Amino acid sequence: MSEQHNGTSWLVGFAAFIIIIAGLKAASQIVIPFMLSVFIAIICAPLMSSLRQRKVPTWLAIILVVMLILVGIGSLAVLVGASLDNFSSQLPSYKARFAEETSSLIQLVNSLGLQISYDQVKGYIDPSALMQMVANALRGLGSALTNLILVVMIVIFILFEAVELPKKLSVALNDASQSLQKFESFIQSVNRYLVIKTLVSILTGVLITLWLWVIGVDFPILWGVCAFLLNFVPNIGSIIAAVPAVLLAFVQLGSLSAGLTAAGFLAVNLIIGNVIEPRYMGKGLGLSTLVVFLSLLLWGWVFGPVGMLLSIPLTIIMKLAFEAHPKMQWLAVMIDSDSSNPRR
Repeated sequence: MSEQHNGTSWLVGFAAFIIIIAGLKAASQIVIPFMLSVFIAIICAPLMSSLRQRKVPTWLAIILVVMLILVGIGSLAVLVGASLDNFSSQLPSYKARFAEETSSLIQLVNSLGLQISYDQVKGYIDPSALMQMVANALRGLGSALTNLILVVMIVIFILFEAVELPKKLSVALNDASQSLQKFESFIQSVNRYLVIKTLVSILTGVLITLWLWVIGVDFPILWGVCAFLLNFVPNIGSIIAAVPAVLLAFVQLGSLSAGLTAAGFLAVNLIIGNVIEPRYMGKGLGLSTLVVFLSLLLWGWVFGPVGMLLSIPLTIIMKLAFEAHPKMQWLAVMIDSDSSNPRR
């Protein structure tokens, strides 16, 4: 009887999960701005807290934070938008250059005794289609930020609510100190992860931009932004970010520059991913490669490009929530990248 009850519970839970996912997809036009707002508000919370600790009034602190958000997003949108327009206009010339570079490379390979034709390569590799896909993904993110006023308004309300949230929780939980401490610990873990990951991603994007600018690859800011965004995706994000930049370097400057571009991406991600990031973030927030891939597929299908970019932070938040709840810790262990991590 107990086994039948457990089976029914699992079935009901799975059905509820499917219904929730379908509801989120149907309401994606509302949910996406809200997700971006929460993401931005969590990142800005430490700055907000620092200003209030310096006796800055709450309303003035929020105005300063919102102005910083507007300047940052506005500048990024202008730079990326201009680069995307120029990039799209030059796609035909890049395609022609790819044919020339590939032909010379095939001749070199054929001189070594391997018989390969350009038509064979063309059937498997279409760099213009790949680069166009990257451009479309960035445009999808830009379209989510077009309703900037709505996003900023939600951020303002979240920041105002965050000031009163501890008091409300204390009353709602009837001063249950243990429950309040667990919730505060969860919020601090989420906040710490997102802030550190964002700073590390910014460093990654800046270093990639500078390296591509030194080499002479077109649109270094565009590829730096791609590296910044995809750094939120562990394991495979750096590979996805590197592919279009390496292809463009090959098309524009030749094989040597493509190799230098790939080496730059490899060096930056090795240093940041294996030295800097573990030092400040620790090793307890990893996800298995399978979970990363499935998260990309699921949230990308539900929310599009924005869902793919936020899929790993969302999954990390779920993992932290599982770890904070004793009955759900086994789920945190299942999606962790290291099976030897002890339950918290």
